[in-house]
Amino acid sequence: MTDFASNYPNDSISTAEQAIYAHLRGCIEVEPPSLMLGRFRTLFLEGGEYSNTQVQQALDRILGSGVADREFKNILNRSCYILVNQWQNQPRSRGAVPQLMALFETAIAERSAATSTELRQRVEQFAQTEEYQKLRLLAQKIDRTLETVGETVADPLSNSIERYPSLYEYCLLTTQVSDRQWQEVRALRDRRQQQFDTDLSQYLTAKNTQKPKLIVPNPTLLPDEQLQRAVRQFSGKIDGTHTYGELAEQFRSNSRRFRSYRTFKEELYEYLSIATDLKYGNGQFDRRLYRYLQGIRAQDDRQKPNELLLAGTARKLLDFLVVESPQKPDHYVFWDLHGNLGSIPTIGLLLKIVLLCRQLKSYLAQRFAILFGHHAATSKSSLGWLVDSLEHLNVALSLNFGRVESIA
Repeated sequence: MTDFASNYPNDSISTAEQAIYAHLRGCIEVEPPSLMLGRFRTLFLEGGEYSNTQVQQALDRILGSGVADREFKNILNRSCYILVNQWQNQPRSRGAVPQLMALFETAIAERSAATSTELRQRVEQFAQTEEYQKLRLLAQKIDRTLETVGETVADPLSNSIERYPSLYEYCLLTTQVSDRQWQEVRALRDRRQQQFDTDLSQYLTAKNTQKPKLIVPNPTLLPDEQLQRAVRQFSGKIDGTHTYGELAEQFRSNSRRFRSYRTFKEELYEYLSIATDLKYGNGQFDRRLYRYLQGIRAQDDRQKPNELLLAGTARKLLDFLVVESPQKPDHYVFWDLHGNLGSIPTIGLLLKIVLLCRQLKSYLAQRFAILFGHHAATSKSSLGWLVDSLEHLNVALSLNFGRVESIA
């Protein structure tokens, strides 16, 4: 690969360029292609609020410099190759190369109003270069190879859908279904959920009985010790005094006395922080969550909080923390939470939200169904973070919405 680094007269621009490359290299070593594609789209093609403010500022500095017209296409090309070189020789990842080029085609065709004029023009200029055409040819070659070889994924995630009853409606049904099909799937969901509740209850009873010969299988994919920890967390006193349900009820009761929606959001932020370390990564996520929360329906900040505002705020938080929609499947925030906090605190954070507005349990399940569908064709062995999260979600929902009596 050609080294496209340039010797700028402005050292700060060269430093900004290297910061972007270092960031991409660091991320691609640990993140799956789906997340890297989302990163790339947000940073280079959409110009949205990027998760790493220093990298965003570095790109803005380059775009605002006098050399952007000449050098941005080289920077974008090298950034593409950082991803391509990592993926193209790995059987499980090479399919991401055509997906990367598809991002460009979509961005150029849609000309989103949310994208800055400067960034859009630079991307369109890059699409006219010989370097871009070479990338397209490489992507087409890989695409043809995949079709010829007919690669199949061993044990794709889709094979595990039966384990997650709360996702059935959203993963097994389309909008073009009859009432009978809908009823059948919901009945199947209820039966499977009830069976899981029963199996979990029997397992917990056996673990806490004095009869050592009573052996009941673990109904989850979690190790026994991890399942015990999850049960203690999702049904026990998380702050030493209150359960998740008690904290939620306490917050709802107090919210009636909040004078404004702005005050409500301030208190909601504090509620979400209880027994959850949101200040990881030098507090970057903590600050981002706070800003996001304050930006929700800011025009209503002086209103008295009500059920409609509570439900709307909770939905927005679930969009932000998990995933927004099938059309916007980026889920870096959730992946980052899981990577830094682990499944129990991450699912616990989501549980705090749905316990405030219990009718949003199905909305949370729908967010996870989007993640499941997005990764359905991917090998389960490479999706440990998602499988782990789904298993913990099963336990959390069963203990707080099902028929399982907690034995913490």
